[in-house]
Amino acid sequence: MNEHDRSLSVNIDVLLAQLRTLIADARKDAKRTVDVIQVRTCWEIGRHIVEFEQGGQARAAYGKKLLSRLAESLTGEFGKGFDATNLRHMRRFYLAFPICDTVRRELSWSHYRALLRVDNPEARLWYVNEAAAQNWSFRALDRQIGTLYYERLLLSNDKASVEAEAEANIAALPRSPREFVRDPVMLEFLGLPGTGKLLESKLEQALMDVVSSMAKY
Repeated sequence: MNEHDRSLSVNIDVLLAQLRTLIADARKDAKRTVDVIQVRTCWEIGRHIVEFEQGGQARAAYGKKLLSRLAESLTGEFGKGFDATNLRHMRRFYLAFPICDTVRRELSWSHYRALLRVDNPEARLWYVNEAAAQNWSFRALDRQIGTLYYERLLLSNDKASVEAEAEANIAALPRSPREFVRDPVMLEFLGLPGTGKLLESKLEQALMDVVSSMAKY
């Protein structure tokens, strides 16, 4: 390879590095946009359901039938992301976070679904703040909740050891820059088929199309 070819190769490598950064950042922005909209939508759905139930004894007596009836209509139109189980999660989400301003934009709907497993309000708030501050992925948050990180940290006389163990647990988790296009919760919300039905590249394009359409509103 002559000097000219070597110089061209170096310049191409620099260009590729710039393009990789551009694409990776665009994917992060796309994911964040969808995350914020999904969380806000789930919160609003939960609010509407709770306020409907609080509208009188007749409505409250409707009980479990309400979610089943809503799910039947919504899943037929928007997919299984709005089945009775997910509507129940949305209802609990609103009840756990009744003030919209306390919902952290840094966290996804998958994060909040994991947080709903935490019954203690103080522990739940601690996990919310730590997940946002430490930029924990859903898997990292799920691991910390599952190992009772907050509870062990609160009771331990050797907090540094507990923190080191928690960090090691997170470091051991697999990392995938394309994990967001395989997230079944997000795909259900967007009404997109899973990876078994679409190639990953087509899923990414579908996600970008959704984000582009959302930007118009």
